[in-house]
Amino acid sequence: MALPKDFLWGGAIAANQAEGAYKEDGKGLALVDILPSGEKRREALWNPKVALNTTYDHYPSHEAIDFYHTYKEDIKLMAEMGFKVFRTSISWPRIFPNGDEKEPNEAGLAFYDDLFDECQKYGIEPLVTLNHFDTPLYLTTEYGGWRNRKLIEFYERYAKVVLERYKDKVKYWLTFNEINMLLHIPFFGGGLVIEEDENEDQVKFQAAHHQLVASSLATKAAKEINGENFMIGCMLAAGEVYPYSCHPEDMMKAVEENRKQYFFIDVQSRGEYPSYTDRMFKELGVEIEMEQGDEEILKQYPVDFISFSYYSSRLTSADPEMYKGATSGNAFKSLKNPHLKASEWGWQIDPLGLRVTMNNLYDRYQKPLFIVENGLGAKDELKDGTVEDDYRIEYMREHLKEMIEAVKDGVDLLGYTSWGCIDIVSAGTGEMKKRYGFIYVDRDNHGNGTGKRYKKKSFDWYKKVIETNGEKL
Repeated sequence: MALPKDFLWGGAIAANQAEGAYKEDGKGLALVDILPSGEKRREALWNPKVALNTTYDHYPSHEAIDFYHTYKEDIKLMAEMGFKVFRTSISWPRIFPNGDEKEPNEAGLAFYDDLFDECQKYGIEPLVTLNHFDTPLYLTTEYGGWRNRKLIEFYERYAKVVLERYKDKVKYWLTFNEINMLLHIPFFGGGLVIEEDENEDQVKFQAAHHQLVASSLATKAAKEINGENFMIGCMLAAGEVYPYSCHPEDMMKAVEENRKQYFFIDVQSRGEYPSYTDRMFKELGVEIEMEQGDEEILKQYPVDFISFSYYSSRLTSADPEMYKGATSGNAFKSLKNPHLKASEWGWQIDPLGLRVTMNNLYDRYQKPLFIVENGLGAKDELKDGTVEDDYRIEYMREHLKEMIEAVKDGVDLLGYTSWGCIDIVSAGTGEMKKRYGFIYVDRDNHGNGTGKRYKKKSFDWYKKVIETNGEKL
């Protein structure tokens, strides 16, 4: 058997894409709560001033799939599939509505008590992200988001409250979701609204420094609260960047592009800024403002494991002319790889790239890995109470095969949680029609529908995969 007996199979969602109840029980507004769906969402994500000053017809996060009220029913279905682990996030503004309060919102804390108790009832380990694109909106409008060093203090206070509260219910924690997304969607990743006359790189990398210090302070708090009983991880939006050709300039370009994503994990895992950032920052005109003690806290409290999302590999070239045919998958600009097929949303499908990525991550850090997002977003058709999603099964089967090969290569892998194990609102487009789940949710892009849950064909397939610990794919 390739996978260990205690391998953590499961699925993943995010509070801001699933819970809804956006003002219930004292919750404050999150970044996502001002975003619309469809084409308007992309404009709002890259120009958040538009979103801050526009009233839209529909805000998908306000109701989402109503997980806030249906979690018992949904976790029961996950338990039926045999989940060993369930990745979700805590909504920061549900605990601290504005983000800068001194005392938490008890009603928000009580909800997650109930949620984690429900997981425990079925023997499911929660894997909890502290900040999954869920910075309180008030911290953007009043403080400028993560560009402001004060957010370190606010985040640390929030982290200490939830780590202490759930220390007997949650073992696995992630500090920030897809932390490198700060460079690609700065509003999502850091609550940043960047002015035209600003050095964008300076703002983003300074915000990144604040998040990296905050991540280490959360790790410090975790160790002080619960010692070795906690496992604290970082989280990367991963996917190896391939060179377009074997031309040395393309090879060097790929090295540089890979470093841009690994930079965050280099700091979180190794505890210091890598040497290549000296030149990178100089060429970008970036000067990181550090305070006394920052370097020490980074060094003393690295993460225990590396978690990551993987949807596709990427392709780069040193020739700018090549980018006229570029594609975009999960916010990353990439050339079209002629050897790969693509999903309906243009995300290139590369199962072997998962094995490549896993090997490179493990070779680089020698820390346990955890695949916490992977899956296929597709338009599903509900027919006779189910969805014949053979395309999803095929996608996942091929990726799981390569995952197992990577374990055979010697990679230490803790577990696998497929993304959107129940259909949720898409982060990038705000749509419901882009579905990832094993469970169909009867809601459309405009929030219409019964909300009823239906098992897809992939539900029984994944159940068998878990039962056999990956022996039967």
